[in-house]
Amino acid sequence: MNQTIKDFIQTHEAEMIEMRRYLHQHPELSNEEYETTKFFASKLDELGVPYRTLEPTGVVAEIKGDHPGKTVLLRGDMDALPVNELNDHLDYKSQNEGKMHACGHDSHVSMLFLALRALNENKDLIHGTVRFIFQPAEEIGMGAKQAVEQGVLEGVDNAFGMHIWTPDPTGKVSVEAGPCFAAADRFEVKFTGFGGHAAQPHMTKDALVMGAQFAANVQSVISRRIDPLKSGVLTIGTFESGDRWNIIANDATLTGTVRTFDNDTRDIIEAGVKSYAQAVADAWGGQVEVTYDRLLDFVDNEDQSSALAQKVVLESFGEDHLIHNPPTMGGEDFGIFSQLVPGAFATVGCRNAEKETDYPHHHARFNVDEDALKVGAELYAQYALAYLNQDQF
Repeated sequence: MNQTIKDFIQTHEAEMIEMRRYLHQHPELSNEEYETTKFFASKLDELGVPYRTLEPTGVVAEIKGDHPGKTVLLRGDMDALPVNELNDHLDYKSQNEGKMHACGHDSHVSMLFLALRALNENKDLIHGTVRFIFQPAEEIGMGAKQAVEQGVLEGVDNAFGMHIWTPDPTGKVSVEAGPCFAAADRFEVKFTGFGGHAAQPHMTKDALVMGAQFAANVQSVISRRIDPLKSGVLTIGTFESGDRWNIIANDATLTGTVRTFDNDTRDIIEAGVKSYAQAVADAWGGQVEVTYDRLLDFVDNEDQSSALAQKVVLESFGEDHLIHNPPTMGGEDFGIFSQLVPGAFATVGCRNAEKETDYPHHHARFNVDEDALKVGAELYAQYALAYLNQDQF
């Protein structure tokens, strides 16, 4: 633990909170973060830190230490959600109707920026290079992929990110080795039959029946095709079919999601969804079209990086701040980074019922206990130093 970094974070905590509140008032949706991009570009200009902007949005900055070494990437996402905020009691409530930082991304980039300031003021401590990405479009699962395509990982040896986390009390940090956030896929199944009068079913091919059979039994792909010691979730979210109470449906469309923690299980479930949909269509004389999109890779925390991050938590905040959470089936596009370079992804608790920061992510009354921000900012900076300097002792 570096005391100079800790002191800098503590000294400038209020400025970080002010930044977070400004960003909370001015949320922008995925790949529309134009003003947010300009905001961070102007802040980096003030510091004299070199950066480049991404297309269509996003900023990548870099600090070279006074000593040679490896390169570590620190990532914070900055997009908001299409949610109408209901926190009327906040004087920093969203000013953009129908848009809200309902997942804490305003906190992520504010913590990241203070970490950048701390490291920029102490380049003599850095053995190598720290790259920072203020990343767009995490909520639609596109931002990390777009950034990788624009070279953000070129020359990077390790990557670290985090998510503010309302399930856990303020300041509690979890960074477990192995898969921690699931791969997230989306599928759409369109059955086509032959509609007709409800009184003459023998002259039709009922697409609604096809859809209903698929919905009722596709879960057997999970229970009968994958290893029971592995994890998989298949959820159907929508089912649309039929035009009128006395007409047999010509079409049925279902959409859903699949969550997994390894690629073999992912392959089996995708194949199972497609083959079962085809079998149902064949059984009832219909046709089917299946679209299966792999949106997010699973976040896979590398063993050594996770151990290093845990060490940072223990030394910087104490044993009572480190907790050990099980994996979540939620998705995070940091998984794209973790599949390409070693690294780790942490959660930082921000739950405080007294401050009404105990609403779930994506809720219209979501908010964070801002006491958690100094933990996240320091964790970013201390991890970067610990990774780059670990070979110096």
